Amino acid sequence: MRHRKPRGRPLDGWLIVDKPPGLTSTDVVNRVRRWFDAQKAGHGGTLDPLATGLLPVAFGAGTKTVPYVMDGTKVYRFTLRFGEQRDTDDADGQITATADGRPSDAQINAALPGFRGDILQVPPAYSAIKVGGERAYDLARAGAPPVLEPRAARVDRFELIERPDADTAIFEVQSGKGVYMRSLARDLALVCGTLGHVAALRRLRVGPFTEAHAIPLDKLVRAEDTPPTSPDFLLPVATALADIPALAMTEAEAFGLRHGQAISLVTLMGRIPATADPNGGLARAMAGERVIGLCRLEDGWLKPERLM
Repeated sequence: MRHRKPRGRPLDGWLIVDKPPGLTSTDVVNRVRRWFDAQKAGHGGTLDPLATGLLPVAFGAGTKTVPYVMDGTKVYRFTLRFGEQRDTDDADGQITATADGRPSDAQINAALPGFRGDILQVPPAYSAIKVGGERAYDLARAGAPPVLEPRAARVDRFELIERPDADTAIFEVQSGKGVYMRSLARDLALVCGTLGHVAALRRLRVGPFTEAHAIPLDKLVRAEDTPPTSPDFLLPVATALADIPALAMTEAEAFGLRHGQAISLVTLMGRIPATADPNGGLARAMAGERVIGLCRLEDGWLKPERLM
């Protein structure tokens, strides 16, 4: 049986797109894959159509590192509009209820500590969570929004940074994966005795990627019948792992890891980074400037998990 040759160029790396409003994350991936004429691409964390900001797109071997980018720290800035509840919990939805209350800055700041740390959060009905094999947003659009259970979430920072007027407040949030800004906005408004939704949302950071890496989508456009967009826009695959603690290896140790061998942490004493968690944490195994792969510190051993 003959295998069909994959269409496109075999590109490897990361492209950090500054997503404009109005497009889904999948729309962006499909466009840049076509413009770069790339064989394989995927994104490192969904953004809602209303949202702007960092959408990391992985090409080729970069797709192997997507889970580690999605597990990384995220930073968002969002505008909460008080007084209106919407079915999507953002400005793209339909108004379902209104309220006259407008909280003071003092009320908002008093409520914020309850949303920091390890919290439970009910995802928006319009989300990609699967319920009985179907996406929640498909059920909601069909007129049967599901009742979703609270989920554990981690919020490291949640701050009021600006108050343009009584109707709006601007916040910055630093969080782990799977935290919904729409849920934070909805629930904060409720605790403050009113209703609210996200009027604007921008993602400022994803793992090691910041706004300094971001490229506006219109800079990447490729016209029909012109050469593909230059791969010079891509960052190396290993860039995605930059915020995982680095562990220097000898060539012999690197050889062993490549062949699936675990290494005793006793052997590595004095080299293990202080930021690496010895109880199941990840480390980036390095031989000089080369990334060997990702390893997990577990049960007194360094175990290879994903080789580059």
